[in-house]
Amino acid sequence: MFAFFVVMYSIAQLNNTKYDSLVEALEDAFTSKKQKPITAEQPIPAEDSVTVIQPIKLDDPTDEEKRKRQRLSDEILHERRILAKASENLHAVLEPYIKDDLVSVKRNDFWLELEMKSDLLFLSGEAELSKKASPVLRKIAEVLGRMPNMINVEGHTDNIPIDTVEFPSNWDLSAARATSVVRELIKDHINPKRLAVVGYGEFHPVADNSTEEGRFKNRRVLLVVMSQAFARYGASDEERARLLNYKR
Repeated sequence: MFAFFVVMYSIAQLNNTKYDSLVEALEDAFTSKKQKPITAEQPIPAEDSVTVIQPIKLDDPTDEEKRKRQRLSDEILHERRILAKASENLHAVLEPYIKDDLVSVKRNDFWLELEMKSDLLFLSGEAELSKKASPVLRKIAEVLGRMPNMINVEGHTDNIPIDTVEFPSNWDLSAARATSVVRELIKDHINPKRLAVVGYGEFHPVADNSTEEGRFKNRRVLLVVMSQAFARYGASDEERARLLNYKR
């Protein structure tokens, strides 16, 4: 490189014309004749065809929710109103027991849950209904008897083991208690086809079994009133499809 600049300097000193010729020759060698260098005054040419990317339109979540609501059949909405009305009626007739924390009523869009503490219905370790249980169940039957819905009667116990000739385990005790409630509801004119017995024993606690208060809450019987569309025997396949607005 040093020798190159020495030669260039010598030529420049000797002959400006030769120097200019050499510079021009070097520019031609390092610059393509087909593509001239772009200067600040020369804009970059744009391509003739420009690719335009169209934005992807996403569904508005609010619109999707509207579509879901529209897909709900009139039958489902009617069932929800029935469950809501039954919930209101149960709250009204059972208000004293609800205040004493012996009964609670919870409503979902597809089922209604009525919980009764076992102490309201049974003596300790027994499955036979106490005398004070009949008036409560009669009030419940008056409300539920106006509905066609299936009713699951679920028995629950605390975790204190029981081992008697009549009840070898909490499974047996919980199922027997649920059966006693079912029999009383049948006496109060609830159609037996609407009723089912489930015994859960101590395996679905709602409170801590290490305290007396927790065990009191766990000893309970639930009446779960199912939506006709989701009850196993509450409707035929065709009726269930119609309730769910499903085209088979």
